[in-house]
Amino acid sequence: MKIAVTYDNGEVWQHFGRTENFKFYDVEDGKVVSSEVVNTEGAGHGALVDFLADHGTEALICGGAGAPIIMRLNALGIQTYPGVTGDADAAVEALLAGTLETNEDAVHEGCHHHAE
Repeated sequence: MKIAVTYDNGEVWQHFGRTENFKFYDVEDGKVVSSEVVNTEGAGHGALVDFLADHGTEALICGGAGAPIIMRLNALGIQTYPGVTGDADAAVEALLAGTLETNEDAVHEGCHHHAE
């Protein structure tokens, strides 16, 4: 199984659409066997969905994300765990232990644009 986490300096990054790095965890028999931080090379919002699919992601732990993005991820068979905060490694361990706390309120209705 491959788990991706929106990642910044050891923590779960809180804005999916502006994720600069994902930390990917390879899991076998319920244990992390390897992990790697991968830069998104400037991809944003919808392009990040393809980025995750191209990396064989089966589960995503993230902070906030738009409902359309969550629906696209789910349609590709990527299970999503939104509204997670704190240490990325601890979040993965909690997911594997069945104790990960998510917050569906972190899923907002649509994509929004930011002033640059």
